[in-house]
Amino acid sequence: MAELDMHDICAFVIEVAREAGGTIRSAKPSTSNTLSKKNTADIVTETDKAVEQHIHQRLQQRYPTFAFVGEESYKIGVEVTDEPTFIVDPIDGTSNFVHGFPAVCVSIGLVVKKRPVVGVVYNPFQEDLWSAVHGQGAFYSQHDGPRKALPIVSAPLGELNTACIGIEWGSDREGPNFDLNLKVFTTLARSRATGGHFVNSLRCLGSAAIAICLVAAGQQDAFWECGCWAWDVAAAWCILSEANGIMVDGHPGNWNPPIDNRRYLAVRPATDGQKEFVEKFWDVIGEDRSSYGPTP
Repeated sequence: MAELDMHDICAFVIEVAREAGGTIRSAKPSTSNTLSKKNTADIVTETDKAVEQHIHQRLQQRYPTFAFVGEESYKIGVEVTDEPTFIVDPIDGTSNFVHGFPAVCVSIGLVVKKRPVVGVVYNPFQEDLWSAVHGQGAFYSQHDGPRKALPIVSAPLGELNTACIGIEWGSDREGPNFDLNLKVFTTLARSRATGGHFVNSLRCLGSAAIAICLVAAGQQDAFWECGCWAWDVAAAWCILSEANGIMVDGHPGNWNPPIDNRRYLAVRPATDGQKEFVEKFWDVIGEDRSSYGPTP
């Protein structure tokens, strides 16, 4: 990593993300011109494909030796290696995009030795920009304004009942993965009198990258999802880590998951209580497991 100019890479990635954001803003998507990847909850538009192609071309021109993994061009079986690799989600929050809901972002992460070292997440509709470079901290700006160091909010983590937790339903709406979601969401939400934790709130934002950036900022206590992909989390993971938040396995036990784990629990920066919060959340999952895991 020492021979790579991370600041130069980050600055260029921000430039590319803003270009991609211009394409997204000018598009006119609708629910009538989408294609389904798997089912009606997992969709893709022509804008997703065009934005990824533009990002890939720009990054390849500048860094021709770096590998590239993008959501729309990904082929089953492709693995993230130790080599410098850009991991890209051209539009994280496609369902939001086609419905005109502004929680949409471009997510571009650079991973070296399977660890995130540069992260840029850009929301073109609200002009939110989160960025980070390994060892140099994480930052947020809006409307080209001054950068603010993350976290914006930092305090001890308490019990689950005081927490604001990000969740997503995912595209599996039946079987063991759906059953696990139902169990976890219900246990978190229901009252203590009925065996739950009565958490302050559960939020479905529709973009894992933005949700994790809000965790990094301290504006949300945690984010949990089993089933998302490396391109959903790579950039935001770098931002979270540089803000002193932590990313652990979405299943109990693994404090150091790989980038392609597909099961993630992000916990905000805190002056105290991160470990205890993770263990309490893992207790909610108990012995149940999703079928998701790293690509074999």
